[in-house]
Amino acid sequence: MAEGFEHCCGFFENSRISIEIFSDRMEITNPGIPLVQVERFIDSPPKSRNEAIASFLRRVGVCEERGSGFDKVVSQTEFYQLPAPIIEVTEEHTRVILFSHKPFAEMDREERVRACYMHACLKYVTRDFMTNATLRQRFGMDSKQISIASRIIKDAVEASKVKAKDPDTAPKHMKYVPYWA
Repeated sequence: MAEGFEHCCGFFENSRISIEIFSDRMEITNPGIPLVQVERFIDSPPKSRNEAIASFLRRVGVCEERGSGFDKVVSQTEFYQLPAPIIEVTEEHTRVILFSHKPFAEMDREERVRACYMHACLKYVTRDFMTNATLRQRFGMDSKQISIASRIIKDAVEASKVKAKDPDTAPKHMKYVPYWA
């Protein structure tokens, strides 16, 4: 197995879902590819491959109908100031990687941009907007770190992950949305 592997919860019979727990992350692999774009998991309405089974599972209380599971994951990663999840799609599987705590200072540019994008998405679906202040709060930064948050936002804009809600707004009052909004 992979280096750093600590424990594997295994494959659940007949479903081939695997949950692997490593020292620094948890990887959940599910058979099948998403029915929506990976970058739109947060805002897309729920879709089911088998509506009859999904309907039954909702009626017996095994799953919800809102499709808010990934939103909850992102919300909790923000609450605990964890690196944002990664979603990988192969020809046959979808893997979500959830990370353990990593200090902000140890996060690389890609991790910061990914977290910035997901923060903007989460704000957008709750009818709010990302700002320098909300991003600082997401990362647990103090008010003196405005320029660091501005740099992350600039990197996310350059990576085409977020955009200004109103580009003509003064920089101090700028609000940001995901690139698709």
